[in-house]
Amino acid sequence: MKQNFTVRQGALDGVEAFLNVAQHRSFRRAAAELGVTPSAISQAIRALEMRIGAALFIRTTRSVGLTEAGERFLSRAKPAFEELVAASEVARDLGQRPTGLLRLAVPRVVVPLILEPVIASFYQAYPEIEVEIAASEELVDLAAEGFDAGIRLGQFIAPDMVAVRLTPPFSFVVVGGPDYLRGRKRPEHIDDLRDHACLRRRRSNGSITPWQFVEGNKTVEVIVSGPLIAHDYPTLLGAAIKGLGLAQVPGPLAKAPIADGRLHALLAPFAVTTPGIFLYYPGRRQVSPKLRAFIEHVKYRNGYERGTTTARKLRKINIANS
Repeated sequence: MKQNFTVRQGALDGVEAFLNVAQHRSFRRAAAELGVTPSAISQAIRALEMRIGAALFIRTTRSVGLTEAGERFLSRAKPAFEELVAASEVARDLGQRPTGLLRLAVPRVVVPLILEPVIASFYQAYPEIEVEIAASEELVDLAAEGFDAGIRLGQFIAPDMVAVRLTPPFSFVVVGGPDYLRGRKRPEHIDDLRDHACLRRRRSNGSITPWQFVEGNKTVEVIVSGPLIAHDYPTLLGAAIKGLGLAQVPGPLAKAPIADGRLHALLAPFAVTTPGIFLYYPGRRQVSPKLRAFIEHVKYRNGYERGTTTARKLRKINIANS
């Protein structure tokens, strides 16, 4: 059977009026300070006294004083009310200007690609914002864990999130170091990976990520094997640079080592394209000034156009383009 529950109403009604009368020892001066009539102040005090069950003031035609109950109520209510007002001002401040602690949940690969290039300039632009970066491959619940936002590859974002693009789409590339490839035949087709040591990534759910490719008009998943399993792409990239085997990693992560010759790109005609990296946050609440400032700063530094979408729409675009 469904029960009816009601929220207690009026717990603070009349407290501000009481504190002003107690301060001025006058209903008229308290009314003037609060911008209401003396009659309204009297009604508020009477209602408060009835709710408490004790008289708070001693009233005469010439003066207003506190009863013993009023003195005790004042000693506890005044600091509590002042703390409540201060709390409201702090919350209002966070809602009106970029300040406070900004907590971001990100995978390790995002740190060098997105955060390291902008974090110093962001602090210079917004010195009142503290940034906490929780680098983990786990897909966390933002609200439950107290994060303001997360940053992920677009295909891994829940459909009820608002997604903000931070990078254009990019490919996942297969790379190998000169030491590993020396004396070995380079793979020219997907099937050639059977003869190579392939470095693999374990997902947060415990499964091993298959390597993905595009062959013709379809996406192909390949189960590979090799000497190393890691939980993040930077570790796989480092192992490939040291010649441990081949790795499939995000293109932007491998750009620098490919450019300086530490790695060679392989199987480029079969590379699969991902939607890119997105910042995401729950769409049910207003974007705070600190988060809005971070979004705009990162997008400006990356030279990327503004715009948001829902992860649900993003997923439809991904399916249509696959």
